[in-house]
Amino acid sequence: MNSRQKGKVGEREFASLLREHGFDARRGQQFSGSPDSPDVVSNALAWLHVEVKRVQNLNLTDACVQAEGDSAGKPWIVAHRRNHAPWLITMRAEFFFDLVREFEPQKNAKISTPHPNPLPDRGGEGETISDAHDARSEQPTKNKTETSKE
Repeated sequence: MNSRQKGKVGEREFASLLREHGFDARRGQQFSGSPDSPDVVSNALAWLHVEVKRVQNLNLTDACVQAEGDSAGKPWIVAHRRNHAPWLITMRAEFFFDLVREFEPQKNAKISTPHPNPLPDRGGEGETISDAHDARSEQPTKNKTETSKE
């Protein structure tokens, strides 16, 4: 499959994922044909420019530059995934913080949201970097005298 075909497949996959989550969505290029149109179009997300990348080795900086250049001043995201991997979303930090502030839970509410499919290089389900560090620091260590007796 060439890169153009893979791109079309990725756009359809991400549009399908949006529909699974309750958003109307379709591939954008096939309808408008203009190079600055979003890869995926959704009436519910019309305020957002969506750039889709379905490649093994993504140059994320270039993808973000492209998304920003094509966004016409709207907030943008880059939705990307590798083979056999989950979809990931990349956006500017300022946009992320705006989203978090908009949906910030009540200060005293306890919310637990473990991810059902953690990334394989993150230490396993539910384990955070600090959890892994705490577990390593709790392991008993042998001092030199105990080691020399063995």
